[in-house]
Amino acid sequence: MILCDIGNSSINFLEDQKFSSMNVEEFLGFQSEEKIFYISVNEGLKEHTAAKRNFINLEPYFQFDTIYSGLGIDRVAACYTVADGVVVDAGSAISVDVISNHMHLGGFILPGLAHYRKTYAEISLRLKCEFNTQISLDALPQRTVDAVSYGTFKGIYLLIDNAARNRKLYFTGGDGQFLANFFDRAIYDKLLVFRGMKKIIEENSQLLFS
Repeated sequence: MILCDIGNSSINFLEDQKFSSMNVEEFLGFQSEEKIFYISVNEGLKEHTAAKRNFINLEPYFQFDTIYSGLGIDRVAACYTVADGVVVDAGSAISVDVISNHMHLGGFILPGLAHYRKTYAEISLRLKCEFNTQISLDALPQRTVDAVSYGTFKGIYLLIDNAARNRKLYFTGGDGQFLANFFDRAIYDKLLVFRGMKKIIEENSQLLFS
C-alpha cells in the first residue's frame, strides 16, 4: 500500500514504512501502476491527480468533529489519531491545532521558519542571517543573529505554549523535530499525517478495497 501526502512544495510518500519525498516537478513525471491513497492541499495538482485512475483521494472519507471552516485535509489527517493534545505541523507554514476528547477546538497558522528568515532579509541586509539553532530563550540576545533567532523562536514558542495549556504536544513536518526541542512534553512524529491516513483506510477498508 502506497500513501501520498501532496503539499504545496513537496510530495511525501510512505510505502511499507519507507518514507520518500519529491518536489512538484518530479511528481508531474511520476508514474506508477499501483494503487496510491492520497490527500492533497495543492490546488494546482488536483486535476493532475484526479485524472490518474490508480490515485484514490481519501479526503471524502474523513469525518472530523470541528466547526472550523476551511480546515485543510493535511491538518485533519495530522489530528485524526490524537484524542487530546496539540498538533503542530511545521512545514512551509506552521499550523497549530487543539484537540480535546477527539473534538477539534480550533487552531491557528504561522509562517514557516524559512518565511521568517526571508522576511527579515527583505527588511534589511543586516538581518539576512541563518538562525542560531542553539539560542537560549531564557536570556535576552546580545547580537543581531541571536536577536533575529530569539524573536522568531520565542514568539512561536509562546503562542504554542499558550495554546497547549499543559496538553501533550505532537510535532510533525520538516521543522517539527527542531521546534519540539523547546518543549518538555513534546513528541515528534514524522509520520503523523500518514497515521491519520492509515486509520481512515482501516475504517473504510470495505469501500476502498471493494
